[in-house]
Amino acid sequence: MEPCELTAVEARRLMGAKQLSSAELLESCIARIEAVDPAVNAMVARDFDRARATAKAADAAVMRGDTLPPLHGLPIGIKDLEPTEGLRTTFGSPLFRDNVPLADCRVTKAIRSAGAIVVGKTNTPEFGAGANTRNAVYGATGNPFDPTKSCAGSSGGSAVALATGMAPLCQGSDTGGSLRNPAAFCGIVGFRPTPGLVPTERRPHGWSGLPVLGPMARTVADTALLLSGMIGDDASDPLATTIHGLTVRKPGDLYPPARIDLSTLRVALTPDFGFAPTETHIAEVFAEKTGLFRHVFARAEDATPDCSGTDEAFEILRALGFLASHLEKTRKTPDLVGPNVRANVEEGLRYSAEDVARGFTLQTAIYHRWQSFFDHHDVILTPAITVSPRSWRELYPAEIDGKPTRTYFHWLSMAYAVTLVGHPALSLPIGLDRNGMPFGLQIIGPRGGDALVLRVAAELEALLASDARTARPVPNIAALKAAPPIASMEGFIGFD
Repeated sequence: MEPCELTAVEARRLMGAKQLSSAELLESCIARIEAVDPAVNAMVARDFDRARATAKAADAAVMRGDTLPPLHGLPIGIKDLEPTEGLRTTFGSPLFRDNVPLADCRVTKAIRSAGAIVVGKTNTPEFGAGANTRNAVYGATGNPFDPTKSCAGSSGGSAVALATGMAPLCQGSDTGGSLRNPAAFCGIVGFRPTPGLVPTERRPHGWSGLPVLGPMARTVADTALLLSGMIGDDASDPLATTIHGLTVRKPGDLYPPARIDLSTLRVALTPDFGFAPTETHIAEVFAEKTGLFRHVFARAEDATPDCSGTDEAFEILRALGFLASHLEKTRKTPDLVGPNVRANVEEGLRYSAEDVARGFTLQTAIYHRWQSFFDHHDVILTPAITVSPRSWRELYPAEIDGKPTRTYFHWLSMAYAVTLVGHPALSLPIGLDRNGMPFGLQIIGPRGGDALVLRVAAELEALLASDARTARPVPNIAALKAAPPIASMEGFIGFD
């Protein structure tokens, strides 16, 4: 095994024990990036020189016997939506093609303070709009199991970088499933935390819980480790509510995930929340895979919270966020803004104050129904995404099983049902679907149940790892090294 293939937890242990240097791990990651990235285009901006200098300093700290932070010496990829001091940050938009921030954003600064080494930026669709990672700056990112297919998004570059061993940790963000969708498509772990757990100063609507930042990794323990370096009580985020004089968010509360007895849990299983346009294939694979382990729970029943109105509420509230972030640039430079962003801005402009009030009212009613549901269930299990990966040339699935979708993001409704109510959720890789592509299980916890979700996910991961039908799939690295560059494929650069 090459160092870049180690889990973050094991690499961190070896570095602390002076059995692996940060420089050795970094060079292994850089070699993997240079060998594999041409086939998939995941790590789009690179900071190798500064990373090498930081790794050298990290190794010196180990040799001095310094107290080491939790992510000490671990290479990480930062999604190209989060500003990084001195490193190109484009947001996937031609408007910011040459943008080099003068300062880190809050989450990047926290990750560096926790000891991680930024090796580069990972690809994303324009401003994170949509779940197909392609843009007019860097082009498309291919799925590590088949570079002609989508890796989903919007944290697609991070998911591909992790799956291929370019870095042991990556940061992402999530509104309509952008941490969970690419995790499901690429065979890694993506965790959407409770809004405010990972503070951000960058939401124009500071009190909106739809967009969050979160961790991605190859294992649940690695994901929890990264999360421990991202959380905080930070006044820059109004959702990071706290108790004056007390530290509410403590890294040790989430890492390492404590053991839990699965036989004590009341679990609900649903392939579609009663409304999501799930492929028959995906629903059948979900039933087959959960059929292998549903007996381990105290109670496992086919049930769903009442999600009536979810599509409408999410469409309205999502459009409000796009108006706040992108109205001006859409008006001033429409030719430099892609179709997904334009569609959401135009939609937002059509809504009246009455529509907006209805959106918030629907969201609140759905939230209350979810709380009643969780009075009788501990967790919900669903497919993480409604379809198997398709070609990245398809901007979004316009139809599923022959039925048209409502919007360019309707196929993400399995994820945004959870976003709307603010519950934590994780995508856990559990083998392959019938097309030979990764399959993700979404694990959803109660309000504020971040630690519970991580504990359940870690227990299921351990339980399912020994069965080839449910173990985390691994892409063929040798085949990717020999594959033609994705940049040579027709349609590589562009919005659509």
